[in-house]
Amino acid sequence: MHLANSGRVIIKLSKGITEGQLLCNESSQKIAKVTELIGPVKDPYASAIPLTNNLKKISGMKVFAFEQTSPAKRKNRRRHR
Repeated sequence: MHLANSGRVIIKLSKGITEGQLLCNESSQKIAKVTELIGPVKDPYASAIPLTNNLKKISGMKVFAFEQTSPAKRKNRRRHR
């Protein structure tokens, strides 16, 4: 895991994951949320938004895909008459 100048973390992937999936550490603590997949298809990377304030502590650690994804929020739309 690498910290980019934009504040996001860049993760080298070994398995296929989807956008919006949560990443956690060995103790199942949520670390980041994947926002986009970048790089070549054979050797992809993921750009993720960190979910913790202590970025220096998570830099360089191994992360794992969290099996459960959070349900999509339902948008409340007003009905126009």
